[in-house]
Amino acid sequence: MTHSLSTRPRLDPATRAVIAALWIALGIFVVYPALRLLWIAFWVDGRFTLANLAPVLTNWYDRQALINSLLLGGCVAVSGTVLGFVFAYAVTRLSLPGWFKWLLSIISMLPLISPPFTSSIALTLSLGPNGLLIKLLGLENFNFYGFWGTFLSETLTFYPVAFMTLTTILSRIDSNLEDAAYSMGASPLRVFRTVTLPLSAPGLANAFLLVFACSLADFATPLVLAGHAFPVLPTQAYLQITGMYDLKGGAALSFVLLVPALVVYALQYCWLSKKSFVTISGKAGGRSSVKGPGPFPAACIIGLIAAIMTFVVYIYALIFWGSIVKVWGINNALTSENYAYVFNFGRKAIKDTLIIACIGTPLGGLLAVLVGYATERLKVKGHKTLETVSLLNFALPGTVVGIAYVIAFNDKPLVLTGTVSILVASYVFRYSSAGIRNVVASLQQIDPSIEEASASLGASSARTFRKVTLPLVLPAILAGMRYLFIHSMTAISATIFLVSVRWSLITTRILECMTELQFAQACAFSIVLIVLVFIASGVMALLARLLCRTGNAGGGIR
Repeated sequence: MTHSLSTRPRLDPATRAVIAALWIALGIFVVYPALRLLWIAFWVDGRFTLANLAPVLTNWYDRQALINSLLLGGCVAVSGTVLGFVFAYAVTRLSLPGWFKWLLSIISMLPLISPPFTSSIALTLSLGPNGLLIKLLGLENFNFYGFWGTFLSETLTFYPVAFMTLTTILSRIDSNLEDAAYSMGASPLRVFRTVTLPLSAPGLANAFLLVFACSLADFATPLVLAGHAFPVLPTQAYLQITGMYDLKGGAALSFVLLVPALVVYALQYCWLSKKSFVTISGKAGGRSSVKGPGPFPAACIIGLIAAIMTFVVYIYALIFWGSIVKVWGINNALTSENYAYVFNFGRKAIKDTLIIACIGTPLGGLLAVLVGYATERLKVKGHKTLETVSLLNFALPGTVVGIAYVIAFNDKPLVLTGTVSILVASYVFRYSSAGIRNVVASLQQIDPSIEEASASLGASSARTFRKVTLPLVLPAILAGMRYLFIHSMTAISATIFLVSVRWSLITTRILECMTELQFAQACAFSIVLIVLVFIASGVMALLARLLCRTGNAGGGIR
């Protein structure tokens, strides 16, 4: 018998070199930028000082930005979690037709694979000056900019995050518990209040924290809809650097934004570690035995879901309509000029975006499998720290990461600003977190004796990894790569600080069009980006199915 994989295995020189390379890469692209950010914010003339932070805490406008960020995040987290729970409850508890569940899932996923400006643009076309609903309802003096516009847009953008989280939680609750309550004569409302809701509490808390973190880090929506009357920290940090050229002030604002983000991340980690709150039945079969709510509550839930789905479809229809008219609200004649503009003057942005995403996606997949295997299987010394550091950039708001990268790589010893390397690195070390978590979860489900058997037959650790482990975790790796590709195509909050004249991105071109009030061109860019992401995502999903099927049939990857 070989040694148990529950103990820390001996590492060969090649494996040690790979682990060392991981630490060096994470040190350069995660730890170093964070330390440089703190250095700029708190180190002046060779000594520690709070001088850069003092204006942030004493300036009324900056204090209001902090309060607004927390207020907006809390409100969006409540509304997004409630909507997400309603959608998840409908999918897991109501007897809905299969086609309706499929349509619900597709429409709910649209905001997650769309440019961050999509809902902002649509709401501007609908409720802004010359807006469609404004004209139809005759609300000439209506102003939706500020809190309410930002709140509505972020709720529509981030409720799918809660929906995905809570669907998993509700589907894992043992149906016997609810069936037992019904058999004892409890009403649907009482079962929901005393059984379903308490067992969903950890999932609700996790969904709340996730949506809160998304709102806190959101840069695009407040930039378009919040305005000067409702300042928030991400846009303030951006304007501090790009408008006032105050790098130290931007670093100080980033630190203020960093604190609640890390608190939310810590709380989320604590909730996720409380696995005892979730009851998993372990018996085969579906959830058909659950009685569910009565006809009236079910009708109300379906009505609410139908209304939300209709509004989401309306938003995307409005974006498409806006892309094929000359000047929105003024000259609504149909035209293809906006798409001609995109493919003529935006061709470089499309090409650069695809190149960067295609470079970063395989690198992110490699990082995910190496970190996941090193932390979960090899249990290398400091593996918990390695995993935490690898996930740090994802926990931080994109604005903080972007500013940290500008500070770290704009001067010696490593100058990367203006190059494609800094854009690829920001994507790889920020969005590979999903792949890392997927790989760790997959490895936890694989019996170590499978790999032990390979080793006992004389296979090297590299051959065991390639022939046994890699095929088993391949679906998790490919899912993480798909996530990274989508976000590489649609990200804006970090990369807005990192783009240059040599490398352009579709999302930054959308922002330029919005700031220049070229709404039709912004809509056209958005539609092109959505189509590209849909096609690429579909191709990647197809390749994933083919590769996984080939790996299973062929007994491994050659």
